[in-house]
Amino acid sequence: MLSSNDDRGIEKRDLRKEASRNFWWESLRLIRDVFLIIVVFILVGVFFVQPVVVDGSSMVPQLHDGERLLVNKFIYYDIKSVSFGHLERGDIVVFWFPEDPGKSYVKRLIAFPGETVEVRDGKVFINDVELVEPYLDEEHNRSKISFDRQVVKKHSYYVMGDNRDNSADSRYWGFVPEKYIYGRAFFRYWKPQDIGFIEHGSYPEMPAAPLDDMRAGDEPEEK
Repeated sequence: MLSSNDDRGIEKRDLRKEASRNFWWESLRLIRDVFLIIVVFILVGVFFVQPVVVDGSSMVPQLHDGERLLVNKFIYYDIKSVSFGHLERGDIVVFWFPEDPGKSYVKRLIAFPGETVEVRDGKVFINDVELVEPYLDEEHNRSKISFDRQVVKKHSYYVMGDNRDNSADSRYWGFVPEKYIYGRAFFRYWKPQDIGFIEHGSYPEMPAAPLDDMRAGDEPEEK
């Protein structure tokens, strides 16, 4: 049997103590990593991305009841003239309902501050130019109701659901104040068969929206 007295160069080690020490050290590292991950997720959720659940059928066929979305909250920010997620026409936005800020709605952004918007027989006209909307389904747009021409107020937006026959939106309760919009939906992570990035409307035939001018300008006058 060897002893540490036989050779000064022999190191006597207690493997059980070392295993116990390594176990606690690794446990502390794991706790530290989990804590950092939680902090990162909290920061991302507070400042950048937020999950939301679709409630209702107002955005059919694009979105369905019970689907889960990720919302980009990093909007309205410019750093050295570089835009970080400014809203565009056709974006699907999430906002606090103006008549009851305790509720949040998901709708499509249709018109910007200073623009005139009118609905004629179910078709939308922005500044007297028809808005071509290929994302709509005729099955959910049969009513062909008309709504009077109006000018979108400063710091406000006009929103509509894709299911025009079954959507409470700006046609009925008015504009959405800019401060009430807290994000733009960009990714669907549930249900599994529909996981992926959300398509947004594009309107190459439409003129640029006068968003920046209206933020700094005066209230538009009705014509």
